[in-house]
Amino acid sequence: MKDNLSFKNLTIDFSKLLKIGFVKENEWYKYEKKIMNDQFLLIIKIDKNKNITSDIIEISTNEKFLRYYVINSTGEYVNKIRDEYNNIIEQIKNTCCQREIYKSEYTNFIIKYIREKYHDELEYLWEKFSNTAVWRNKVNNKWYGILFIVEKSKIGIMEEGSIEIIDLLLEKEKVKLIVDNKKYFPGYHMNKKYWITIKLDGSVDINEIYKLIDNSYQLSKNKSK
Repeated sequence: MKDNLSFKNLTIDFSKLLKIGFVKENEWYKYEKKIMNDQFLLIIKIDKNKNITSDIIEISTNEKFLRYYVINSTGEYVNKIRDEYNNIIEQIKNTCCQREIYKSEYTNFIIKYIREKYHDELEYLWEKFSNTAVWRNKVNNKWYGILFIVEKSKIGIMEEGSIEIIDLLLEKEKVKLIVDNKKYFPGYHMNKKYWITIKLDGSVDINEIYKLIDNSYQLSKNKSK
């Protein structure tokens, strides 16, 4: 049975699949698990394009359990099998995947920069705001960067459409000097005395953003959220 929607907006780290019990077979990564008191064998296969197939084999006959493949089929066995499948998919999402929410090249450069330099990953803290995420300083658990996707008008750009932005900490005395409401803006949704917002559309040099990230990281050791 095919399921191509489970990993929408997610990137799979296939090396992590191997760590949770998947086995590489040609173009597929395969996972097998006996369920229902060893009456059935659940098989899940995933390829590099995030195509997913699942099969249920009735162990006593070594044949497919046909009711599993009927979309609207119900019953104790079918429901428990689907629960097992869903639990494994959620395990994969939680341990082997990263979200693909941000499309800006600059945003992805920044995610990679922070991952490699500070070994920090984005945290998605609000289910309601799935396109907002933070980086947290492991030293004291304080935020030093926040990613948003917002309507341009919300940061004062009189244009239609949305834009990816980053909020960073900055010394209070420097905030007024850098904010020009063209490239740099008062911190969106944060204390505007200590936070700035930067457009991630290429208007600010990426190396300058890296320097401001490093500065924000250091400031976060002494600042509250």
